[in-house]
Amino acid sequence: MTAPPALQVRGVTVRYGDVLALDDVSLDIGRGVVCGLLGANGSGKSTLFKTIAEIVTPQSGSVRIHGLPPARARRRGLLGYVPQSEQVDWAFPVRVVDVVMMGRYGHMGPTRRPRRADHEAVAEALERTGLTALAHRQIGELSGGQRKRVFVARGIAQGADVFLLDEPFAGVDKPSEHTIVRVLRDMRDAGATLLVSTHDLAGVAGLCDEAVLLHRRVVAHGSPEQVLAPETLLRAFGLQEETA
Repeated sequence: MTAPPALQVRGVTVRYGDVLALDDVSLDIGRGVVCGLLGANGSGKSTLFKTIAEIVTPQSGSVRIHGLPPARARRRGLLGYVPQSEQVDWAFPVRVVDVVMMGRYGHMGPTRRPRRADHEAVAEALERTGLTALAHRQIGELSGGQRKRVFVARGIAQGADVFLLDEPFAGVDKPSEHTIVRVLRDMRDAGATLLVSTHDLAGVAGLCDEAVLLHRRVVAHGSPEQVLAPETLLRAFGLQEETA
């Protein structure tokens, strides 16, 4: 029996009132793959992430993660989500290590008391993202790139198999960008599946095994070279080739 894809989206349509955000979106992403999610602003990338994570309920369609509905996948710790904008009070007295430990909540009992395995997972996630020295720093004291790495570390500590990363490189410095790229590649090599939205088209081929071009619908899905072909980009960004 063939195992299901790591991430399967079937016929997903989402409307916000009269606005059509996603129109009959379907895609399969296999295991151990970094897939870039590309598209103009307003193309539905963040809505797709929120639908996969069950933050948004589609009008039609379904999502499966390793063959399971998202709610069951989350309870099993299979899905990690790093949103584009974290709703965080940066002045709140919470440390980096505390934020990363939040990724372990699904592994703890009702009392949310961390055990040895939780502390070890957090320590490893901090080390992999280059944040060990900042573990006890108040999160509001970090740079934008360091903050983004904190939330990537939280996803690693969770131990998920499928990760959604919405614009992980937006507003980050070069050292943080290089660290995040290295971490994503390591996660892929360990068997994780990563769907990563980005506006950095030039960097897609170096990071991603495949790419999806979204314009409310899936315009193209294939290798980065296929998806980034000029004629495909023209269709996705709503442009028309000039005729003589």
